[in-house]
Amino acid sequence: MLTRKNKLLLLKLLSLFSVVRGYNILMIALAQYLAAVYILAHHLPVRKVIFDLNLFLIVVASALVIASGYIINNFYDAEKDLINKPRKSMLDRLVSQRFKLTTYFILNFLAVFAASYVSFRAVLFFSAYIFGIWFYSHKLKRIPFIGNFVSATLSIAPFFAVFVYYKNFENVIFVHAMFLFLLILIREMVKDLENIAGDLAQNYKTIPIIYGHRFSKYCISLLVALTIIPALLLIEYFDVGYMYIYFLGCVVLLIIFLIMLWKAHTKLHYVGLHNILKLIIIVGVFSILLIDVNMILNRFQQWNII
Repeated sequence: MLTRKNKLLLLKLLSLFSVVRGYNILMIALAQYLAAVYILAHHLPVRKVIFDLNLFLIVVASALVIASGYIINNFYDAEKDLINKPRKSMLDRLVSQRFKLTTYFILNFLAVFAASYVSFRAVLFFSAYIFGIWFYSHKLKRIPFIGNFVSATLSIAPFFAVFVYYKNFENVIFVHAMFLFLLILIREMVKDLENIAGDLAQNYKTIPIIYGHRFSKYCISLLVALTIIPALLLIEYFDVGYMYIYFLGCVVLLIIFLIMLWKAHTKLHYVGLHNILKLIIIVGVFSILLIDVNMILNRFQQWNII
């Protein structure tokens, strides 16, 4: 039986996990490793990639910076989230703002420390990444278009770190990156529609607030059309193994998304649209395995699983 003190401690740990969105960080770390094995360093033996200490430290540094980014974003958005996400905000508030800021600085220090074992360039990259997240949370997120663009750019930065490490400049990587970037940019614009009540209360100058819902939907529709282009390019012109099935499914889902977008007019509708985009991104992470199915089957055979 848990004591009152232990229950409070457990709730605070859950609160901190909620603030840093631990499930997102785990997914990004997995995506970095899968991208390294199947896309960025596919020419290297799997064991060499998985047990590469430098890659591990890059993933750790990325996770620490992302966690600190969620903390500073939560710090600046505390009042807005009380309106947009009241239940989550009540859980997040179990951890004091002072403790959040202390954790923020500790995580950033540890990230730079981990990066220092890789190279001086890695230290510069993650230092710039930390500054970029803070500047976005403090200033840029209130600026329409620029805030959305910077947020999407910061979201794919962890993959850029792995890309720079392996120095792989194949065209297929840029097309994958463009597909992911556009998906995240669409998600950011849908979030603006979803969170309009809190943004209005806190005087955020987002696209739907300044230009209206209809203009936002036109912008999102254009981005969806642009996102379908790299998906079709990856299906038609690049060898992505069985992952072409995923991209075909994305095209269908994005068309359904567009139809739902123009029928949406409540917060609940926009939450549903946001969840569709999250589903596409999460399934995309695991679909990387489809690029080389034989590699997986060979591993299972070696482990006598099949």
